[in-house]
Amino acid sequence: MNTAPAPSRSELKTDQLFVNLGPQHPSTHGVLRVGLTIEGEIIVKAEPDIGYLHRGIEKLCETRSYGQCIVLSDRLDYCSAMTNNLAFCLAAEKLLGVHAPQRADALRVAMCELQRIASHLILLGTYGIDIGAFTPFLYAFREREMVMDLFEMVSGARLTYNYIRIGGVRADVDAQWVARTREFLEYFKPRLDEYDTLLSYNPIFIDRTRGVGVISAEKAADYGLSGPNLRASGPAYDARRAEPHCGYEKYPFDVITAESGDCWDRYHCRVREMRQSVRILEAVLDGLPGGEILAKVPKIVKPAPGESYAHVEGARGDLGVYLVSDGGPNPFRAHVRAPSFLNLSILQEIFLGQRMADAIAILGSLDIVLGEVDR
Repeated sequence: MNTAPAPSRSELKTDQLFVNLGPQHPSTHGVLRVGLTIEGEIIVKAEPDIGYLHRGIEKLCETRSYGQCIVLSDRLDYCSAMTNNLAFCLAAEKLLGVHAPQRADALRVAMCELQRIASHLILLGTYGIDIGAFTPFLYAFREREMVMDLFEMVSGARLTYNYIRIGGVRADVDAQWVARTREFLEYFKPRLDEYDTLLSYNPIFIDRTRGVGVISAEKAADYGLSGPNLRASGPAYDARRAEPHCGYEKYPFDVITAESGDCWDRYHCRVREMRQSVRILEAVLDGLPGGEILAKVPKIVKPAPGESYAHVEGARGDLGVYLVSDGGPNPFRAHVRAPSFLNLSILQEIFLGQRMADAIAILGSLDIVLGEVDR
């Protein structure tokens, strides 16, 4: 009779298995491939692999005029085209030494906050689907369609707008647009409570996200995380407060933070940020100044030789654009500080030791868009 003691859990060995997550997996939200090495159910190695979507946008800017580059910026984070436009135009305006009129600045803020709401609604709806809850997707996209209608009224487009221009904005808003925006905000505020009831405080959703994929404040800073992914870990950094642009210092809003840095905190920071965007939008509409919407800018933009950097608080974090001018009509060099690219870099660390079943919950909570990861 064998009386040898059973092996302890630490002594048991299992074979490692390599698994591809993506690039066609629907929950990667783009053509991202993550090579996962697992032992049993536990992830022991993760290697993000990008390059399937590369379009060379930064290189294309070198052969396009400054105005044409705005069109390219639309295609970076295609869920937040307005903020992409703004970051590029602010960098170009620094090179030119021009400032947008007050009314244009107010409209820029309004468009970017509507864009933040639309982007966070995509996260809310698709993250629910990732975890297994389909109904929140229908609610979130119902409201997002209303924001798309407002964008269509001013730009004629619903996804890539090419609305913000060097020196201001392309078109003014009328009384009908202001009234429709106020109507949307009044409709939207109660919906935020519905989202919390439907998804945020759903016991199953909490069990799938609480304590999963924890990122400490130190790790978030080490990896250069920004936006809700950083603020969910504690640091209260928001470019709208740290380096205000377009008059953000005039508008009331709170910088939303959390402490745990887990998947639930990252998700719920975005839900709470939508409430702050509503506050900003109401303040913009209440104090919308009159005047011009576009500064005097040459039709052919040729900044003096030099360099500039401008950054804004996008829906996914700190979005920056670096431009170098040689005095010609095209940027000599252009580089984008893409928040999704840096936010993705920590994936290889926070996946380790997690269960395979939690991989999608962690990836979805980072809210990446491959258009700006793989530029």
